[in-house]
Amino acid sequence: MAAGEARPGPVIGLAGVGQLGGAIGRALLRAGFVEPDRLWIANRSGSRGGFEAWQGLHWTTGLQDLAERCDLLLLALPPAACAGLRVAAADRLVVSVMAGVTCDRLRAISGSGRVIRAMSSPAAELGLAYSPWYAAGAVDAADKTLVRRLFEACGATDEVPAEDQIDVFTAVTGPVPGFVALFARAMRDYAVGRGVEPAVADRAVRQLFLAGGRMLADSDLTPGEQVQAMIDYAGTTAAGMLQMQSAGLDRVVAEGLEAARRKSLTIAG
Repeated sequence: MAAGEARPGPVIGLAGVGQLGGAIGRALLRAGFVEPDRLWIANRSGSRGGFEAWQGLHWTTGLQDLAERCDLLLLALPPAACAGLRVAAADRLVVSVMAGVTCDRLRAISGSGRVIRAMSSPAAELGLAYSPWYAAGAVDAADKTLVRRLFEACGATDEVPAEDQIDVFTAVTGPVPGFVALFARAMRDYAVGRGVEPAVADRAVRQLFLAGGRMLADSDLTPGEQVQAMIDYAGTTAAGMLQMQSAGLDRVVAEGLEAARRKSLTIAG
């Protein structure tokens, strides 16, 4: 290598290009985290859809090809695909975004002592995912730096101190737009029920959540502080918030999220 020439980045192996894996793969390419000729993709169907914009990608239908050719394996397969899954990747960094697949199970699948369990979302496609991760085994500082950069290409990220927190985030931040869409639908249906044209109600609620998301993200106030500020203002929104709280909204949301968290513990079989 000539003096001053940049070292090539790691070779990345992506297993699974469904909704989540495809979004992450395209995010990594768009952000320049990986060059196309240093990305291997394993897809059992053989389909290359969604990646037509990039030339030089390496495709395979075999997961073992990734272990033999790549420095980092990113597993984005459906959780149920873990049943009986095995790959010889003892000296590789293995990162999983498969819901409910524990670090112990990742070690059994891969034979690797360097495993990272993470959660992300299809919002990676827009660079807007939140991707927390937990490092286990012999993961070192260089591994952590690499994984942090990988998930920063998808949006925001944090290393968390306990593996069971990944199950919490699987419920809270994994289902985009999921719970947000559920609340938006309820608001849209209310407006339609009061005589607003459905297309107008839909447009209004979409814009509300777009604006609300940006304002929450950009504000120095916590969500709780923003709620309290609205209640203290004692206007129309305060009346609605107080009614929702008295009807048990916080309890219902917590119960729903807990149901989602519990499901994440069994989804991989």
